[in-house]
Amino acid sequence: MSDQSLVPILHKRDLHFVLGALMMGMFLSALDSTIVSTALPTIVGDLHGASHLSWVVVAYLLATTVTTPLWGKLGDLHGRKGYFQASIVIFLVGSMMCGIAHSMTELVAFRAFQGLGSGGLMVGAQAVMADVIPPRERGKYAGWFGAVFGTSTIVGPLLGGVLVDYTSWRWIFFVNLPLGIAALAACAAYLPSSKARVQHTIDYAGIFTLSLSATALILFTSLGGISFPWGSWKSIALAVGGVLAAIVCIFIERKSVEPIFAPRLFKNKVFLSASAIGFVVGFAMYGAMVFLPLYYQDVRLISPTMSGLRLIPMMAGLFATSIFAGQMVSKGKKYRPFPITGTALMTVGLGLFSFIGVATSSWLIAFFMLVFGMGLGLVMQILTTAVQNAVLPEDIGAGTAGSNFFRSMGGSFGTAVFGALFANQLPKALAADVKGLPAGASAGSASSWTPQFLQHLPKQVFNEIAHALSTTIAGMYIWSIPFGLLALALSFTLPELKLRKSITPHADEVPMSTDGHIL
Repeated sequence: MSDQSLVPILHKRDLHFVLGALMMGMFLSALDSTIVSTALPTIVGDLHGASHLSWVVVAYLLATTVTTPLWGKLGDLHGRKGYFQASIVIFLVGSMMCGIAHSMTELVAFRAFQGLGSGGLMVGAQAVMADVIPPRERGKYAGWFGAVFGTSTIVGPLLGGVLVDYTSWRWIFFVNLPLGIAALAACAAYLPSSKARVQHTIDYAGIFTLSLSATALILFTSLGGISFPWGSWKSIALAVGGVLAAIVCIFIERKSVEPIFAPRLFKNKVFLSASAIGFVVGFAMYGAMVFLPLYYQDVRLISPTMSGLRLIPMMAGLFATSIFAGQMVSKGKKYRPFPITGTALMTVGLGLFSFIGVATSSWLIAFFMLVFGMGLGLVMQILTTAVQNAVLPEDIGAGTAGSNFFRSMGGSFGTAVFGALFANQLPKALAADVKGLPAGASAGSASSWTPQFLQHLPKQVFNEIAHALSTTIAGMYIWSIPFGLLALALSFTLPELKLRKSITPHADEVPMSTDGHIL
């Protein structure tokens, strides 16, 4: 039995403080996955490292992804409070170092360090909530958590734009410090520790092989076709190495005393289905969101602040449907219809985005974003609630971390794959639409052009470039539609289990097998 089963029940006042701290931690983790997007052109201009542009995002997502399972398992084994606080401290130190970086290489390295803490923030917040709130009651709180996660993901570009326009890009990292310190203080004061400690064995071999596999595969999707050809020995080595490391990890986990991912999790149909849905949704979501600020800044020549404000309809849709879904589940409604409806709306939103052009009405794009955001809000946190309800109490941390891991892997893959696709397709569109590029510019460097560069071009040349940019961005959404349809198909595989009324199963509740079926 997990140490977490020994965590005392909180009084309502203390519970609200704890939940506030957890949501703050989740907010910071999700915020920093997107807050740099609107600031990247300015950062490139200041630090002069366009070749490392995508790594500012990928390094953070990669570090977050590979450490999420470790944080979840350590919390299961030794208690969550200390590890959650440690993840906050690591995140804050990383944020401070990012804010004082003097080169793109330093910034990428510090972003990776910041991501180490981010992995613990996300899984820690969700797992602690599962420790203190029963699944049936968790829906209404999970809705708020989902809204916070989605809102922070969307509000990141807006906040980043405001800070870049009115202060400095360095404040997109410094802003984390007061929020993180407040979350750290609330956890120290109100979050109880486990009453017992048991000596456990840490699965170092599993951690190493899992991290190696994830890193190799994400590097393959990030660098393939850009830094070296897809068919080069480097691409093949990364792909084969990632797959082989994953196979070795599976064998290690089967024999490990304390596996980082217990094999029984992969016999649980709720966990398998939710992880698959989360991976595909993450792939489509991050791939889609990267291009909206780019469209507004490079095609419409809108400031970073205004491009962030234009994302409010997506945030509103996500916030509203996430709260609605959580409330409905808490009132006894079945959770399975929400991911089905959500992935359907998300796919429709992706399809609508594919019609974006230079002259598309801003109100029409706002409607597209509203539809897409509503879809995301019905999916994200409901999947976490379903997983936490289906796994054994001692696997809550690992189960939560597992579902987050696959969603983060999807996000990392989506960002890298669509980024590589964009960098390859844009020069072709420029060659077809632009009669002559200005001196000092080349189609091969087009993906790193800044809004300041575009603003000073002759009007005719800019109009041709804007058409090429919008055509390429619309093409990215066309490529994302199949992933939306795949997520919709996978959502029909999610089993429906009755939500427990207590934190741990009781005899009077519906017993469940480890494969996610009602017995």
